[in-house]
Order: sequence, then structure tokens, then C-alpha cells
Amino acid sequence: METALQLHPVRQEIIPLPTQHPLTITQPLRTDKTTPFIEANTKEVSLRHLQSDCVVPVFSKDNEVTISHPAFVETVHEAAQQFFRGETIDSPSVRVSHIIKGRIPEAIHKPVNQLLETDKTIYYERMMFCFEIPTIHEDIDGNPLKLTVGGVRAYNHENLYNKKSAEKFKVFVGFQNRVCCNMCVSTDGYKSEIKVMNTQALFQAVMELFQLYNPERHTRQMQTLVNSSMTEHQFAQFLGKSRLYQCLPQEDKKRLPQLLMTDTQINLVARAYYQDEAFGVDAQSREISMWKVYNLLTGANKSSYIDNFLDRALNASQLAEGINKALYGESEYRWFVG
Repeated sequence: METALQLHPVRQEIIPLPTQHPLTITQPLRTDKTTPFIEANTKEVSLRHLQSDCVVPVFSKDNEVTISHPAFVETVHEAAQQFFRGETIDSPSVRVSHIIKGRIPEAIHKPVNQLLETDKTIYYERMMFCFEIPTIHEDIDGNPLKLTVGGVRAYNHENLYNKKSAEKFKVFVGFQNRVCCNMCVSTDGYKSEIKVMNTQALFQAVMELFQLYNPERHTRQMQTLVNSSMTEHQFAQFLGKSRLYQCLPQEDKKRLPQLLMTDTQINLVARAYYQDEAFGVDAQSREISMWKVYNLLTGANKSSYIDNFLDRALNASQLAEGINKALYGESEYRWFVG
């Protein structure tokens, strides 16, 4: 039997939790986890690999250590365990890209083909992780969505050649569509730049994000997309205008809502419109629901590099919601379908 519970925050001298309607709390759903949440040039690694096999970069002018990738993952995971106490918290799934290779001093003069594994050092410039809270879920148009928490760290956004300064992190809480592992990110569930000096401040910032996020409002916004649809002509208008957007003069772009999708990703959306079995166009009516359009956008976003992924995931949400309103006469996003 399903039981509805009210989520209560762990009090840590931070702002009170906004009033929310309860979400459904049940036993975890059994779903396939073979589809990655991001593709691009990433590979999956274990947290143990990051802890045991990777060096931690330092700020070169004072040799102060950075907050490591595993420390970031562990801090966010601990915050989720405290905030969502009593829920099932899955282990993090970690994906990395842009490996930085080195070697120990004793191996400086060795030829590459003679290097032993113990001679090598590595770390990853970019890392993204997420973990599900499967006991908190919703269903939209037959798609099971699970509450998901995650974050992104990209050392290329740090000045490691200087003295230690506040380090930048991206953290989100939202829903993952288990049909396709697409990420659904909302404005109140995403902090695009958390700047902290240590893991204590990072923990505090993550807890504040959890308190500000309203999952019931997020699912309600996504549910409204199910009841709207675009004709093939309107969808073609959207694709064409999206391609034109990249070539607009800067002054014209400033007057329009932001579109972060690349031409390549718009092409992926166009292909999926006909070929995606779960979210493609209805062959008989030649119409497509805005919920499916949204998933075509988030699906194309999986080709993004790690450091751009969350910003584009949020932009996909804003774009789907804006176009949906434009179909009913609102002017802000009308250019994309007019």
C-alpha cells in the first residue's frame, strides 16, 4: 500500500522549508539503469577509483589542495541523507571526461612504452555524478520519474595557477525520467555556481538548495506539458527558428529568450521526432505533445560536455515551458513558433 508522507528538513540553522504538498512515497521502482544520464565523451568510473587512483590538483602558487571530486560527491550525498532522512538514497553514479595524465618523479625519464601503472598519475578535469532517491517518485504520461540529486565539477573553471580561492560547483535536485534517463531540472532545483572554500560551506549550500526546491511544483509544471501539443508545422517552425537563432545578430538575440542548444543538438531533436520510439511524433495525428518535445530536448542534451550539461538541462525546461505558453498566446517565446 502506498503512503503519502510530508518531507521534513533536517534543521541546521538554515532557512525554513517552503510549504509543499506531499509527494508519493513508496518502495523503489525496478528499472533498467543501463542508459547513461550523460553521453558525450564521458566514461563511467567508481567512487573508489577517484579516491584511490587519482591525484588531487593543488593551487600552484601556495600548494593548497583543491576540494577533490570524491569529497564533493560525499558531501552532497551526506547532505541528501540528512535532509531526506528515512528515504532510500542510492549510491552515486559517476561519469568523467578530459583525463589529465602525469607521472611520478622517478619515472620522468622512462619511455612511454616502459611506464608501469605505478609510474602514472591521473585526474579528471570534469566530473558529473547523480544518485536517485527512488522512494520519492511521480508518474507523468506513463513515464516513471524518480527524485535525483547530483552535481558537476570542472577544474577548467578554476584558476589553478594562482593562490587558493573560492572553488566553483554546480548542484541540482530534480527528477530523472527512467524511460530514457533524461534529467528534468527546474530553476529552484539548480545552483549554477556554488562558490565555497571548504566542504562545510559546500554542505550548507546544498542543504539550502534542498530547502528551496519544491518538487510538487516541479512535477505540476511538467504535467501541464502533457496536455498541450504542437502540429508538424509548428514543430518545423520551432526547428527552423532554432537554427536561425544561432546566426542572429547579438542585438536581436538579446531581445529573445536564451537558447543554449547547438545546431548539432537541434539536428538530434529533428531525427528523434521521427525515430524515437518513446517520444516521437504520433504517426496518425502528426502532432506531438509538449511533454514529448521536452524529452526530445533533454535527450539531445545528453550529447553535451559535462560542464555545459546542467545549464542546458535547465534551458530545455525553460524552452519547453515557454513554447507551451506561446502556443496559448503568450508573447515571450512566440518568435520560436511564429
